[in-house]
Amino acid sequence: MQYETFELSITDSIAHLQLSRPSACNAMNRQFWQEFPAALTALDQSAEARVLVISSTGKHFSAGMDLEIFTNPNPQLFQGERGRQAEAMRQLVLQLQACFNRLEQIRIPVLAAVQGGCIGGALDLVCACDMRYSTDNAYFEVKETALGMTADLGTVQRLPQLIAPGLARELVYSARKLPADEALAAGLVNQVFENQEAMLRAVMAIAAQIAQRSPLAVTGSKQMLNYSRDHSVQDSLQMMATWQAGMFQPTDMVQTFSASMSQKTPDYENLRPITEPFS
Repeated sequence: MQYETFELSITDSIAHLQLSRPSACNAMNRQFWQEFPAALTALDQSAEARVLVISSTGKHFSAGMDLEIFTNPNPQLFQGERGRQAEAMRQLVLQLQACFNRLEQIRIPVLAAVQGGCIGGALDLVCACDMRYSTDNAYFEVKETALGMTADLGTVQRLPQLIAPGLARELVYSARKLPADEALAAGLVNQVFENQEAMLRAVMAIAAQIAQRSPLAVTGSKQMLNYSRDHSVQDSLQMMATWQAGMFQPTDMVQTFSASMSQKTPDYENLRPITEPFS
């Protein structure tokens, strides 16, 4: 499919989604909120890719929510009985949250490569990714507080899981910029690079390593890591045992050992495409 707000390609089992509105600092307009979850769902359903890299074009990764969303809102949200207005607003926020929740829900790991500003909604996006990398001129900003609102699409919930809670609160309350070197020291990003070309080259190399592993083992690891984040150690161990009881088969391990002995690269089967239940 062709998209207006980003380009999406798949090469050697690596999907690359590249934001492509540099003249607008890759701000997330109405079209983005329709295209982004649709693209993630299509990727997950097709099972063609084993890993997803999200990057951007231009000076900044993304300025976050496009101002048109704030300056030209749906008038129906502010009409009628107040209780129903509030319920409609709640549904809108849940729909927007679901766009970034898909990054955690899809079966493949997601790597974010950030240059320049990663602001507001863009930080919500990268916090939902599995790993983050940046250039040395990158910075991260919880812009919503400076605009007089509370960040509502995941940063407040996910950022304290990624860095020290006290630092997360400082960033949320103050809306100050977190530069790349501090983001690296805090653990928000895995590595920092001198320019975007070097960053993409390194991130694609990491993605290629992931793509060479058993897709079933990788997706199981992602699901167990996410489950463990949100549950106790004991509950997570129980879930791990259940996963192994159902999903663990020796097929991929046998292929791994066989390929190692013959000094070849294992040729694992992809995950199965997701189909309609009664198609």
